[in-house]
Amino acid sequence: MSTPVQPGPAPAAGCHVALVTGGSRGIGYAVAETLVARGDRVCITGRNEDALKAAVARLGPDRAMYVAGKAHDTEHQAETVAAVLDAYGRIDHLVNNAGTNPVFGPMADLDLAVARKVFETNVISALGFAQRTWAGWQRDNGGTIVNIASIAGISASPYVGAYGVSKAAMVNLTQQLAHEFAPGVRVNALAPAVVKTKFAAALYEGREEEAAARYPMGRLGAPEDIGGAAAFLTSDAAGWITGQTLVVDGGLFLNAGV
Repeated sequence: MSTPVQPGPAPAAGCHVALVTGGSRGIGYAVAETLVARGDRVCITGRNEDALKAAVARLGPDRAMYVAGKAHDTEHQAETVAAVLDAYGRIDHLVNNAGTNPVFGPMADLDLAVARKVFETNVISALGFAQRTWAGWQRDNGGTIVNIASIAGISASPYVGAYGVSKAAMVNLTQQLAHEFAPGVRVNALAPAVVKTKFAAALYEGREEEAAARYPMGRLGAPEDIGGAAAFLTSDAAGWITGQTLVVDGGLFLNAGV
């Protein structure tokens, strides 16, 4: 069962509201923090209620709220959208960040039950939140959706193939929704390379210098890098951009084929 909490005061006229899934830490939290800093009200979701409480305390209880639950749970999706609309009266921006990658190994040995879980969390949940946000607010009022994909979804991704395939689906989901929801709702995706989060720790922990050496920018990504990109795509400055996947990779793809 999802667990909503009451937010602070309702937003002032003209203040935008964002829903960020998987927002208690890492990329999701950085997105929420960036949007709050520009004046938005934000609802974050996640499975760990204690982590969500701590995140809201840092974001500011007068500017943020949370709803705890599993992203793929349709009841949680419905309850979250209803709670945000009840609290803030609108949902201008949806950032689908919730994701999982529970397996490391070749696709030939992949447990199909695990593959289904990856798709359920990474893709189907994003579609579910998009459907409910569209029906609840954006169809009649406009807005934006940003899907957090990955460079794993636009290239081969050895040993995290299920994750990569799910992120490729997220890229195409972005295009499908962008076409269907236009002109009122813009839908775009971000495709980060390795970002220094707990989620990606296995890809760099204990060998960060070696991992960063592959990047022309000389470092791995920081959650704030993705927060800034999401803020751009949800802003009026990106008003003629839809259906696109913005690669945020520190120049990594410049080395393709080298």
